[in-house]
Amino acid sequence: MERNLKNVLVISFGFLLLFTAYGGLQSLQSSLHSEEGLGVASLSVLYAALILSSMFLPPILIKKLGCKWTIAGSMCCYIAFSLGNFYASWYTLIPTSVILGLGGAPLWSAKCTYLTIAGNSYAEKAGKNGKDIINQYFGVFFLIFQSAGIWGNLISSLTFSQASNNVEISEEDLACCGAYDCMSDTTNTTVSAEPSSSLIYTLLGIYTASGVLAVLLIVMFLDQIKSDQAEAEKEILETPSFWSTFLATFKHLKDKRQCLLIPLTMYSGFEQGFLSGDYTKTYVTCALGIHYIGYVMICFSAVNSLCSLLFGKISQFTGRKLLFALATVTNTACIIALLLWKPHPKQLAVFFILPALWGLSDAVWQTQTNGLYGVLFEKHTEAAFANYRLWESCGFVIAFGYSTKLQVYIKLYILLSVLVLSMVTYGAVEYIEAKSSRGAPTDTKKENVGRLTQETYM
Repeated sequence: MERNLKNVLVISFGFLLLFTAYGGLQSLQSSLHSEEGLGVASLSVLYAALILSSMFLPPILIKKLGCKWTIAGSMCCYIAFSLGNFYASWYTLIPTSVILGLGGAPLWSAKCTYLTIAGNSYAEKAGKNGKDIINQYFGVFFLIFQSAGIWGNLISSLTFSQASNNVEISEEDLACCGAYDCMSDTTNTTVSAEPSSSLIYTLLGIYTASGVLAVLLIVMFLDQIKSDQAEAEKEILETPSFWSTFLATFKHLKDKRQCLLIPLTMYSGFEQGFLSGDYTKTYVTCALGIHYIGYVMICFSAVNSLCSLLFGKISQFTGRKLLFALATVTNTACIIALLLWKPHPKQLAVFFILPALWGLSDAVWQTQTNGLYGVLFEKHTEAAFANYRLWESCGFVIAFGYSTKLQVYIKLYILLSVLVLSMVTYGAVEYIEAKSSRGAPTDTKKENVGRLTQETYM
């Protein structure tokens, strides 16, 4: 096997093992640690730390440690979060959430840098186009990585399904599920559906072991970047300089189009935060039990992955406007359905249909928004995508931050309002582009940029 391809596979399977653990844990936080909102508070802190990390740490760590050891060290931050869940409290979970958040941005930046250098290296030896090889490497990576959400959630559901104390939830308890929840962390539903400590420890042990295997895989099998590639690594990390990139992030807000895209970018964080923080707790756990969360989130992840691939292909024929319209209609229908629906175990199919439709919408928000940034700000990609990460993370922080303070129906109205605002401002961006450009940028360029920049940090 060609050495660079071997390294791509090592990184891909390392991330698969790591995010199999993290993805499953993230879906369970609001249900496992519902007391005083500890679970969602940890996620809010995590994304706040991620914002700070993305601004300061990646260039420093990669420059000092190199890509390989930055990836290995950052993965250890994720393991710390898994360990913090063993004895979850404000004194263990919040600090480990900060550690994970600080490690998140260097992890993804080092991965992107490594794959880029590996692609250029192979292309130079084989006499091929560097961009084509890089696209292939990123395609291989995301093909393997995207399945992490399926495996992590499958492990959690299979583990919790072993519980012998699953009881039938009463109609009185079911009345507290859904949009008009009772805002109580100690309802009979939560207590009766909570798995035993032994099952929780078993699951956390599996997740921790998965993270440790990821680190070992990287340490033992990932090659360090050779000395003849040092100049390429240096160029990637130092052009532009750290401070110029940091300042450019905020200077980029002078661009009217960037300001108009802030609501759309934040909405991506809002809608993902709602699904993993509120839907899993007040609909799935409340009405079905915690052991169903994994199965429901598998449905979301599978549809999301398939639609991401599909929309990346068909966008060159449909254009982004039609796909944004599809996502808006679908997401709006889901929000209205969640406002009106009273979840009940007899309506089992609905629990899976809604996240499937949500996954379809999220696939558009992720692929097309990334692509839109790449097309609009082709000459300022560093600053543009720094803004993308900043505002999406802000959406996560806000969504998780108010999660325990407001009833679900209020959050749904907020979500709907932000969605409407996002479409208004997005329409303004398209109007500005149509007015100032003689022709729209090619969809092929958009697809390539979207593939290279679709970094779902967490």
